[in-house]
Amino acid sequence: MELQRIIELIAQDKLVKFYQSLAWRKLRQRVLVRDNHECQTCKRSGRVGRAENVHHIKEVKQHPELALVYSNCECICIRCHNEEHGRLEKYIRKKKVFDDERW
Repeated sequence: MELQRIIELIAQDKLVKFYQSLAWRKLRQRVLVRDNHECQTCKRSGRVGRAENVHHIKEVKQHPELALVYSNCECICIRCHNEEHGRLEKYIRKKKVFDDERW
C-alpha cells in the first residue's frame, strides 16, 4: 500500500481499510512471529502477557510514513493496548472530591 493511499484513508476516516490490507496483514504476522506473540509492554514490566495485537509505536495518523515499517511495530496485549490509547479511562471510577465544608 502506498503512502499516498494511507494519507487518503486517514483524511476520509477510513483507516480500517488500511488494517484490512494485505500489506498490513503480512507485516502483522511477521511482527507476531518476531515477538513470539508476547506483549512487549508486559515484558518491559517483568510480566508475561500473550499478545494478539500489533501496535504502532508511532501512530499511523500522526506518522503515516511509518505505517508499514517493521521496526515501528510491536506485539501488545489487549489490556496494554487499551491503556496505551486511554480506552480504559471511562471504566475507572473517579473519586469524588469533597470540600472541607459539607453539611
